[in-house]
Amino acid sequence: MSALLSVLDVAPVSAGSTPGDALRNSLDLVQVAERLGYTRYWVAEHHNMPGIASSSPAVLIGHLAQVSKSIRVGAGGVMLPNHSSLTIAEQFGMLEAIHPGRIDLAIGRAPGTDGLTARALRRAHVDVDEFPEQLNDLIGYFTGEFAEGSPFASIAATPARGLLPQMWLLGSSGYGAQVAGALGWPFAFAHHFSPANTLPALELYRTHFRASSRLSRPYALVAVSVLAADTDEHAAYLAGSGRLGFLRLRSGRPGPFPSPEEAAEYAFTPAEDASLRQWTGSHVIGGPDTVRAGLRDLLERTAADELMITSNAFDHRDRVRSYEIVADLSL
Repeated sequence: MSALLSVLDVAPVSAGSTPGDALRNSLDLVQVAERLGYTRYWVAEHHNMPGIASSSPAVLIGHLAQVSKSIRVGAGGVMLPNHSSLTIAEQFGMLEAIHPGRIDLAIGRAPGTDGLTARALRRAHVDVDEFPEQLNDLIGYFTGEFAEGSPFASIAATPARGLLPQMWLLGSSGYGAQVAGALGWPFAFAHHFSPANTLPALELYRTHFRASSRLSRPYALVAVSVLAADTDEHAAYLAGSGRLGFLRLRSGRPGPFPSPEEAAEYAFTPAEDASLRQWTGSHVIGGPDTVRAGLRDLLERTAADELMITSNAFDHRDRVRSYEIVADLSL
């Protein structure tokens, strides 16, 4: 039982700091992750969230690739309904041209934001039902193989044609699992916020998988929220920041990542505690032994080929320490 380990980063903005600080922390963390032996480093697309600075994955990925040498870097993911397929092809074709063989492009179907913000991103109606057409167009810009009758077949996306990054499908339900299987692509599942769907989606992916020129067998990545510290008690204390931040987000008051001191002083109501227990049920929080046991259990249940660790803490040093502890575990 073993799996590769990777990193998912949302560039969290801590209270009292700036988005620039958060992005500089990401540039530091990718170098730490490379030194520790993590396989890939993905950044997630989020909008209209004051506590998350990763609104433009392509721009951030360019900087991450520039300050690292060998670790794969990419988007986990790009929410395709927010963009034109041509724009994404040109952006990631350019990244692949500059950093050949190191770029990942994981595609998601959900807008990843509220309806008004999604409309502001495209200044038009965003319809997730158009996702299959958008995805076909995106592949066409990279490969030149468009669906029959496509009006865009004559467009030469430069740089993109012939510069295909490693393509993934993201999912938090069964839809992405089936698409990834049918295409013969690797599949990344968002266990960190959709744990009830993890096992059914992975089963669908493996059942629907058809070998392709890109992949001969199913390859499943599972993203999991982990906060490791030197002791269980300290990890639980640090995790208070995420609990309070999530509560504010759910109540319509998103903001920067709160400090653990602020979280420790907050009086959670019984209803809030119940909601938070449900949200954190899939999280792995604790000292090295507790985290090892939690990740081994997840691997046993999912048979994942790769675990993608997302760790958020108020202090960047605590986040770095969490990734150091996980990298040292024997899974």
